[in-house]
Amino acid sequence: MRSRLFLTLSLLAAGAQPVGPQWAQTPSPGSSAPASKKELVVDVDLVNVVFSVLDKKGKAMVDVSQNEISISEDDTKQRITNFTREADGPLALALLIDTSNSIRAQFKVEQEAAIDFFHTTIRRRLDKAMLVSFDSTVDVLQSFTDDADLLTKAVRRLKTGGGTKMFDAIQFACLEHLGKEKGARRVLVLISDGDDNMSFEVLNSAIEAAQRASVAIYAISTNTSGFFGMSAPKNDKTLKRLAEETGGRAFFPSKIDEMAVNFQDISIELRNQYSLAYRPENRRRDGSFRSIKIDTTRKDAKVFHRKGYFAPAS
Repeated sequence: MRSRLFLTLSLLAAGAQPVGPQWAQTPSPGSSAPASKKELVVDVDLVNVVFSVLDKKGKAMVDVSQNEISISEDDTKQRITNFTREADGPLALALLIDTSNSIRAQFKVEQEAAIDFFHTTIRRRLDKAMLVSFDSTVDVLQSFTDDADLLTKAVRRLKTGGGTKMFDAIQFACLEHLGKEKGARRVLVLISDGDDNMSFEVLNSAIEAAQRASVAIYAISTNTSGFFGMSAPKNDKTLKRLAEETGGRAFFPSKIDEMAVNFQDISIELRNQYSLAYRPENRRRDGSFRSIKIDTTRKDAKVFHRKGYFAPAS
């Protein structure tokens, strides 16, 4: 992904001071910077990757250092220029809930788990979340807000019925909403059985939309077959691929009551992520897809990250 790196030089008696977060925002056209500061803008191509490191029990590892991490692009090792832990970084989160007829039986449990997730995850004046429902239509029930009470009211308004436009909902949330949120980690939490019978989009285009918008998808399956010890291989594979290709995780609870635990696991993981940036060795602006691989020297650890990005096209 392309970022602009802004170096702000403060003309203060104490000398140069760094600017807030990793990347500052450029002033809007016609605006003026504060009189005490002058901005030097340097245009740099950087690829930014958010990732999680989990132990063999699936718990987030919170003390990983840069020298324990390496990254390759298309099998060529890259030099890491930025490395930070994202414990306190802002979140832009979209919760997508399947309200089709196929999930009617467990719907009330999903609602309560979603409400608890919003209240335990969203921090006022820092994070923001939105709620999207999908069945035969895709509907925004609550646009981005940091108010968990507003999100709760929206969850209470959910009603079941109709077919399933899961892929359309994913693309819509990624490109029309999450992709426009600057300066925050972009996360989509999907609650569905993985079935889709009405979308114009397909699995690959939904994944591409998430990759282009730098959105990580976390999926919680509501397959009723799983609750009874049976398998739903096709739909489960769909949810798993959505998560793996975008840097999230897929959860397959054996009973509906475990959904609240899955939400909690996602919340904890989002507070213990890392981000790195590198300037690709491949400088071509050809719009091609570049594969990414992050490795760690930590024993019994697994890294979860998006599998690649689309290079800018000039």
